[in-house]
Amino acid sequence: MRKLASIIIAVAIAGLSSSAFAQSAPQAKNLDELLEMVKQGAYKESQENKRREREFVQQKSKQKSLLAGARSTQRKEERRSDRLEAEFKANDEKIAKLEEELSHELGALKELFGVLQQVSGDTKAVFHDSIISAQFPGREVYLNELIAKASSSELPTIDEIARLWYEVQREMTESGKIVKFNVDVQYPNGEITQREVVRIGTFNLISDGKYLEWRTKYQNIAELPRQPKQRFLETAEGLQGASSGYTAFALDVSRGAILSLLIQDPSLLERIDQGGIIGYIIIYGLGPLSLLLILGSGLALAVTRGKVKAQIRSDEVSEDNPLGRVLSVYDNNKTVDVETLELKLDEAILKEIPALERFLTMIKVIAAISPLMGLLGTVTGMINTFQAMTLFGTGDPKLMAGGISQALVTTVLGIVVALPTLFLHSIVAGWSKGIIHTLEEQSAGIIAVHAEQGHKGA
Repeated sequence: MRKLASIIIAVAIAGLSSSAFAQSAPQAKNLDELLEMVKQGAYKESQENKRREREFVQQKSKQKSLLAGARSTQRKEERRSDRLEAEFKANDEKIAKLEEELSHELGALKELFGVLQQVSGDTKAVFHDSIISAQFPGREVYLNELIAKASSSELPTIDEIARLWYEVQREMTESGKIVKFNVDVQYPNGEITQREVVRIGTFNLISDGKYLEWRTKYQNIAELPRQPKQRFLETAEGLQGASSGYTAFALDVSRGAILSLLIQDPSLLERIDQGGIIGYIIIYGLGPLSLLLILGSGLALAVTRGKVKAQIRSDEVSEDNPLGRVLSVYDNNKTVDVETLELKLDEAILKEIPALERFLTMIKVIAAISPLMGLLGTVTGMINTFQAMTLFGTGDPKLMAGGISQALVTTVLGIVVALPTLFLHSIVAGWSKGIIHTLEEQSAGIIAVHAEQGHKGA
């Protein structure tokens, strides 16, 4: 009995899994109610199936009608496609015939199109790079339209061809003029201001005594971030301020190539910076030190020379100078013999020599070690250059040339310090030796006089 009940429940669940059961059907309280519910579910399913069968039969007739309509449309489109293909073929033949007639009618005009396109392209390239475009902007727009017409075999008008000739002629005429005009100029900081610009043919642009550049990529004028040397800028100022006559001007006939090289030339301070630490020691350490020593020693020797010369002309002995101090030794030892007097005078002269030769040894040492330090900086710079060549290769000659150039800067700085130091040392040393020679000369004269007086006395 339980087995039968389980079977009935399973059948009831399977039968009520349709939409009727999905709407939360009431639960059976006993087997009779469950059986009644199963009967009602089976009846509803039967009615639903019959309804669906009727709908399927109705849809089947509609599908036949739709299929017939689709086939009719297909046949119409196929006939239309055949008709369009025939029209396309006829039009293609007509176009070919018309093109043949056009080609025959054009005749020599074909060559005109080719020449016109070539000339327009070449002229566009010239206008794009020419600084005259800064004064007459927008010329490339017309050339683009003319090139497009020539490419499509569209016949340009007489006015368009004449304008091409006019633009070429104007470029030739303006290339020989020096004119002033107002235009926007971009500063290195990005600020744009309208300024008066002087155009020298197709070569250079200047404003406010400075050189400008025509940037072809952006089709605008910009001030060079770095200007050439002052002697070139002076000519630019003179030209802009002139109203007539002849004026000297530093013209870059290469249209900016030479100017770009000139502004890359490092200044004196930049050259010194390339020397690195050793360069700083040479130019900011040894150089000023040698100059101070030379100035101090030279000033002291100049004062001493003046006092010695004054002492020679004077009859009175003054101990504020080396010669006076030597003479005072003689005054204090007039009664001694010649040998003793000679020794005392030599001793007095030896006491004066250190003061007269003060700083000369240090100056000579600086003159000697400056080139050696420069050579040291060159050697270390060459080592760094060869290390860079080991890492990056020798494919870029600028890398090697730049490294060698920087390495040689320290040698230049060392020689720059050594040459004037040696020259000034020779002058100061000559003054010192001159004073010592004067002392020795006067001492020898004193000894000679003393010996002569002693001989007469005897």
